[in-house]
Parts: sequence; structure tokens; C-alpha cells
Amino acid sequence: MGVDRSIEVHYDEEERPARALTGRIGAFVSIVAFGVALLVLAQVFRPLAQGSQFYLIIFLAGTLPLVFLAYSSGFEKRGSGPTWIDLVLAGLTLIVCLYPVNPFTGGYNAFLDRQGLLEPVDVAFGAVLLLLVVEACRRTTGWALPVVCAIFLGYAYYGGLLPQHWPVAHAGLDFAQIVDALYNSGSGFYGTPLDVAATYIVLFTIYGAVLDLSGASRFFVDLSVAAFRRSRSAAGRTAVAAGFLLGTVSGSGTATAVSVGAVTWPMLRKAGYPREQAGGMLAAAGVGAILSPPTLGAAAFIVAEYLNVSYLTVLGWAMIPTVLYYLGILLAVEIDVRRFGVRPLSYSGASAWRLLGRFGYHFSSLVLIVVLLALGESATRSVVYATLLAGALSFLDRQTWLTPRRAFEALAAGVRSVLPVVAVCAAAGIITATTTKTGLGAQLASLLVNAAQAVSDNPTVVLGLTVVLAAFALALLGLAVPVTASFIIGWVIIGPALLTLGVPAPAAAMFVFYYSVLSEVTPPTALAAVGASAITGGRAIPTMWQALKYALPAFLAPIAFVLTDNGEHLLARGSVVGVLWTTAVAALAVFGLAVATGGWVLGVGPAGVVSRVLAAVAGLLLLYLEPVAVGIGVGVLALAVVLAALGRRDPVIAEAAPGISDLSDPIPRRSS
Repeated sequence: MGVDRSIEVHYDEEERPARALTGRIGAFVSIVAFGVALLVLAQVFRPLAQGSQFYLIIFLAGTLPLVFLAYSSGFEKRGSGPTWIDLVLAGLTLIVCLYPVNPFTGGYNAFLDRQGLLEPVDVAFGAVLLLLVVEACRRTTGWALPVVCAIFLGYAYYGGLLPQHWPVAHAGLDFAQIVDALYNSGSGFYGTPLDVAATYIVLFTIYGAVLDLSGASRFFVDLSVAAFRRSRSAAGRTAVAAGFLLGTVSGSGTATAVSVGAVTWPMLRKAGYPREQAGGMLAAAGVGAILSPPTLGAAAFIVAEYLNVSYLTVLGWAMIPTVLYYLGILLAVEIDVRRFGVRPLSYSGASAWRLLGRFGYHFSSLVLIVVLLALGESATRSVVYATLLAGALSFLDRQTWLTPRRAFEALAAGVRSVLPVVAVCAAAGIITATTTKTGLGAQLASLLVNAAQAVSDNPTVVLGLTVVLAAFALALLGLAVPVTASFIIGWVIIGPALLTLGVPAPAAAMFVFYYSVLSEVTPPTALAAVGASAITGGRAIPTMWQALKYALPAFLAPIAFVLTDNGEHLLARGSVVGVLWTTAVAALAVFGLAVATGGWVLGVGPAGVVSRVLAAVAGLLLLYLEPVAVGIGVGVLALAVVLAALGRRDPVIAEAAPGISDLSDPIPRRSS
């Protein structure tokens, strides 16, 4: 059965859909992107002598102008190419980006010497760049983040007019001071977010493009299909496994959900999955790609940079939460098989072992990244070496040779993929610079803690309320802005509040990271669910709620990180015994939550209302990870299972599949 490739899907991952550029403009953008890729690769081994900020200036000058060519303003006819206004904006962006290094005003060093004492022409160029960064952000992500940036700028300028007894009041900044903080400091446009985008994220997008062109994406899907073959859960397991594997290539939740859905929806439909149920599963599997090692989402690199730890350390923190997340999804898949009477599928393609023997080399570059990181190699060099290996291994399959032309396309595509992240990170510099200059982050953190203390003086209650308020605030923030920006804003506001209450920095950072990522499955926006519903034809809102059901463990596990000292064991921090017992308890909690949301106890049968409520209570108690709560939680969960067993009327409800649905070679096979 072939896959219908004619479906046109428009979705938003970290960005709005880019233009399909052709002709001279398309060639120009590809050539410039290729040049930027060469600069990025050279920077890994031979950094520019003038330093990191000089490199960021050149990088921004090479990428930001491309945004105006590659992304529509939204005001012209859909599908049209760049207008003369776009060309003017691209040229103007190049000029103002390169202004700090131009020799006519003394060059780069002279520009730095004017920090805090900018001349009027410096302020003018900085103001123009500010407007262009905000417009680039609007084109790639919509209006939400530019509006947030405008609010922060307004606060920086007018904050001095607020009553000085207000906690958020400050002395006020004039326009020149604001521009100076953005244009000529390490905390504005050229701050940590852009540094991470230009140093780490772009290398991983290049790696993903090379891995994709080398045939890895098709292999991952083929392997996922072949691995489960005639299992009744084959279709669901395939979608989840393909989402996990493809996430190593795309690094985007929505993109992964759509890519996997285009291939696996025909299987899910033939197996008998309802449209909304299948869409929710695809969305949750896609978002799991951002949460899963070895290539987490872009915000994970910012976590490493903010906390001054290696990327391998962040991968280690993410291991157990990833296992818990996919355990929750797989339990939900198994429950759905029984609830909806899903049919097994016959598959006549190559076996998983044969595929692994022929194309298993695609895993080599992923393994190499982890091995090199473990040996102490930097993340940047590790991913470059992995990219070179993926390119070399492409020659093992005649159909995927990475010829010079295809290598050019991969490098250019990698840089084009990072354009919306560049716009977001440059705009995020507005937020970080404002909070740094005004002290806003500490003031908002204080307000958050004070709000919790107004309810109770008990430290445990204060922490719990602060965590709930923080989770709610991050969820709302994620509805409006992309994941990367959501993490940056959340860290400068929520992070200090958690740290003030004694939460360890790794737990606080991962708490903010997970809630930033989960905005992609949070109604009413839930971009991954919207993309998946476009594939399945299901209703968007019900699909969002189904996605929320599948992703529920990921919403609750981060709270466990910060509520108790034992919660930090879920980040693989602490004694081996502590890590093992907390992982086991958390897995039991995930089982309880799966029973509560799915209404089924595996091996027993349907769960009634009382059993589901008890299972939910048990899951929450178990996630508190304190001995007394764990003991009570185990007892309540056991009671839920017993009641489900006693209340079962028909032990074979939906257990007998109505037949085997033929799935004759659902994925086009390659020649070996």
C-alpha cells in the first residue's frame, strides 16, 4: 500500500512555512547559506581571532538578511516570491549588521570602545537593527513574540515612571542606553541565545540535513514498520518508534509529527484507529523527539550554556524523563489497542534484521556523537565528526550518495533550517538585555514567591504553589511564543524563583525546559497536534486533548524534579540506589496515570470511574517521591487494580481482533 504524498500540509514548528524559492533568488540564498555553513564549520576548528562577538556579528549578517528573502511578510499574494521591499530590507539588514565592523568608523575595536557612549549614528544603526530583528521574528513566528519584545522595551523605557514603591519599578533607561545594551554588549542581540544558535544549533541542523539526505529518515521508518510486523500494536508502536528515530534528524516536534504521520497514518487508519486518537499519538511521538537524546531541542543547548555544563551532562539529565515519557505513550498505545479493537497488520517487507544488516550503519553517527562527548570532545567537534561520518556512509547506498551537489544542498538546507531560530534568538536578546539592565527577573521571581507565601508559611506548601504557578505561567507563555523563546523568557523569570526556594539549578532548568517544549501539545494552540490533525483529517481540538493524554507523564514528571530532594534522582543525579528506586516508583506512577486516562488496566480489563480516580490519585502520590507518599500511592494503586478486576463483566471486550488487515509493503522499498 503506497502512501498518499499529494496531501499539502501547512504547519508551524518553530516557524511559519518558508517560501519555495526558485530561480536566481533561490540560487543566491542557497549560495549565501552554503557560505555561512562553511564559516560555521571553520569556526569550530579555526575560530576568528577577533573573538566570539565578532563571529556573531558576521554570522548574523549572513543569516538575518536571508529571512527577508526566505519568509513572506504575509501581506503579499500567497506563493509569490520576494518583492522589491524584501530585497531592500535584506540589503539594509546586511548594512546595519556589518556596521560594527566597518573600517570607516574605526572598525570593530573602536565600536567596542564606544560602549556606553554611543554616538548618534551608532544609535541610529542600532535602532534600525532593532526594528529589523523584530520584523524578522514576526515573519518567522507570528505576532506573539514581537508583542512580548515590545512590552519589555516599553518597560525598559517607561519603567522609571512607575511608582517607585512598586517592586517592578526601576530608574528608567533612555533610548540610547537601550540600544547600547542591545547593539554593543554581550547581553543583547549578540548574547547567549544567538551564541548558542550560531555555535551549536546550526551544526546540528546541518547534521540533520546530511543524515536525511544519506537515507537515514527512510531507514528509520522502514525499521520501525518491520520491527513490530504482525503485532496487534504494530501500527501504534511503529508511529511512536518512527517519531523517536526521526526526531534525531528533524529536532522539531511538529515537523516530526507531520513527517511520521504522512507515512504511518495509512497504517493507523487500516488498523482501525480513530482519526483524533491517531493524531494525538502522532503529536505526542513528535514532541518526544525534542525531549529525547542524543539530539534534544534547541533549548537544551541553551540549558548547557546557562548552567555552564557540557551538552553530555544535559543528555544525562534527560535520559530517565525520556524513558518515562515513552513508557507513558507505549502504555497508552497498548490500552488503545484493547479499547478500540485495533486490528493486527500483515507486513510482507524485509525483516528488521535484514534492514539492520543492510542499513544499520545509519546509527553510527548518532553513536559517535555520544562516544565523543563521553571522551571529552566538545559538542561542536563531535557533531562535525558525526556529520562527516554520515556523509561518508551515504556512499554505501547508490541511491543516497552525497555527491558534491547533494553536499551543497545539505549544507545550504541546514543553514536555512536555522533561520527562524536565529530570528527568535536575536529577538530573545531584547528580553534578556532588558531583564539584566532593569533587574526585572529577580523582581518577578520575588512576586511569584510572595504570591505563594501569601497563602501559607509552610515551606513545602510555598514550594508546591510556586511550582504550580510557574507551570501554569510557562504553559501560557508557550501558547504564544516558540519553544526556544519560551525557555529563555521562562528561565530569566521562573528560574530565579525556583532557585530562591532552594531548588537545584539542574532541576529548575529542566523544569523550565520541559514545560517550554510541552507547549506544542498544550491546547488551545498545540502546534504538533494541529499538524497531525491536518494529516489524519481529524478535528483539531479533540486531537489536542488526545495528545495531552499521551503526553501526560511529561507534564507531571518535571514537577517531581523540584518538589522534593528525591526528585532530582530522576535527572540521574545522586546515588545509584536513589536513581533506581525513584525511577521504578515514577514508572509505577506513569502506569497509574495511563490507567486513569485510558480507562483500562493491562492484563485485567476495563477500569470503572472509581478505579480511574484512584489510579490518578495514586499516580500523583507516587510522583511526590517521599516514602510515606509512595507507600500510600502503592496501596491506592493496588486497590484501583483490584476494583477493576472485581468490576469486570466481559473479560474479552475488544480483545479479539476482527481480523488481520493486510498492509502489503506500506513503505516503498529500496533496492539492496
